Amino acid sequence: MPHDGQPMTASPLLTDLRSLTTAALSEVDALFTQGREALRGLVTRDGKVSSLAMEGHQFAAHALSWLATYTEALRQLDAWAGRLADAGQFGEIEALILQIGFGEYLCQIAGGIPMSQTEIARLSDLGLTWAPGEEAARLMATGNTATARAALVACMRDNHGRATFGASGLDEELEMIRDQFRRYADEKVIPFAHDWHLKDELIPMAVIEELAELGVFGLTIPEEFGGFGLSKASMVVVSEELSRGYIGVGSLATRSEIAAELILCGGTPEQKAHWLPKLASGEILPTAVFTEPNTGSDLGSLRTRATRTEEGWEVTGNKTWITHAARTHVMTLLARTDPETTDYRGLSMFLAEKIPGTDEAPFPTPGMTGGEIEVLGYRGMKEYELAFDGFKVKAENILGGQPGQGFKQLMQTFESARIQTGARAIGVAQSALETGMQYAEDRKQFGKALIEFPRIAGKLAMMAVEIMIARQLTYFSAWQKDHDKRCDLEAGMAKLLGARVAWAAADNALQIHGGNGFALEYRISRILCDARILNIFEGAAEIQAQVIARRLLD
Repeated sequence: MPHDGQPMTASPLLTDLRSLTTAALSEVDALFTQGREALRGLVTRDGKVSSLAMEGHQFAAHALSWLATYTEALRQLDAWAGRLADAGQFGEIEALILQIGFGEYLCQIAGGIPMSQTEIARLSDLGLTWAPGEEAARLMATGNTATARAALVACMRDNHGRATFGASGLDEELEMIRDQFRRYADEKVIPFAHDWHLKDELIPMAVIEELAELGVFGLTIPEEFGGFGLSKASMVVVSEELSRGYIGVGSLATRSEIAAELILCGGTPEQKAHWLPKLASGEILPTAVFTEPNTGSDLGSLRTRATRTEEGWEVTGNKTWITHAARTHVMTLLARTDPETTDYRGLSMFLAEKIPGTDEAPFPTPGMTGGEIEVLGYRGMKEYELAFDGFKVKAENILGGQPGQGFKQLMQTFESARIQTGARAIGVAQSALETGMQYAEDRKQFGKALIEFPRIAGKLAMMAVEIMIARQLTYFSAWQKDHDKRCDLEAGMAKLLGARVAWAAADNALQIHGGNGFALEYRISRILCDARILNIFEGAAEIQAQVIARRLLD
């Protein structure tokens, strides 16, 4: 395969690559087990895991979280390769992704996993050392080389224009869904998204209506309630492709997904019959109203209160970072119904109806006011601060019909929400890769395209590899959910890794653009801003790592 005028030869690793990765995985599994027991020893007090000790040993805890995430990510990358091999679809591009991914992540496990630009999770944080065995050492020495990266980019150039480099390993139905929404994003989103961003405009209602017709809002809602009854894996594919077009469009269904999950898991039969068909059809648009000023991720300390009246409930308090608040019809609203409590036990969830707003009057519902929060990216639905003062909710609109269940009901949605966030991250990362690659192909410097320079090609290769790793981890979490298996751990890992991958991809794609990347007219500037939110919402990376660590010790 030509590159810089020279024929590319397959790596000698490819002949026995799978045996190497299998052996290396066994080593990493053992290392993770040692790390888990080391952390357990650090944070156990009187036979129980101590929250205070976990906080005091946060670097060790988060080192374990990242080690566990890398272990699962490599396991799923290897499983992906196995499925393709069994189907006769394991070609050069897939083999290169596998060897580069293993080579790089094994080196990072040994030398330090980047949690952020300045924070490295090291085995020494857990009191561990690792002397890699023969197979792992071979992958580390020869897996991620300049030659391998150049060969991968040469393959990618032959496949340019595809949303996914390398076979994704999905079944035929999911690939058909991907194709449909890839085309939609290419035709109806990408040509307009940057203009929406620059003008800080809401996504046009025409787009929302088209998505409703395509079934996006009822994708996973059971058929008996007007939805398609499809898998979480289908939701991942749709979210990924729409987010590749614009994260705002890819996130429109998140609110419907959260609302539907709340109602399906915690609603009364009457609430399910009333609300789910309207959500599925897009007749009503929901928004999630959970976060308050000064509480952030500490939802158990919410202060917004709902007081029982003869007619129903009255809500008083303040909320912030409410996405798509103005033109929606119903809020999944978390409020304190037991004034004697100060933690999660006194919280209840409401299906609080409101009047959709307009540009002139964004919040016309009595008892409710709001103001826009101007943001760097993720603009298509807008963010708001809300204030409630005697806001009225019908008695029958307390979720499940009983107070005090709100936090438990919300926790049931976290798996799906984080799986979808992982999918959105993959879509944003893929957008960065395709945008950066197109620019590198088109831009000429010193007599040749940027993509011909090894460090530019290397950036693109690593984007493709990490995207596939994060993609397979996210698909696995969705598979677990679809098969009724607990997957909060896998979903959290998918979000944690996917957010970092998206930011790295956007940052590197902007670097490929050079000075032009800093110009607002180039869409990579928007992609960078959009990527940055992924490490913050649905649980900041630091909170997510803490949650993973605690779960690993259960």
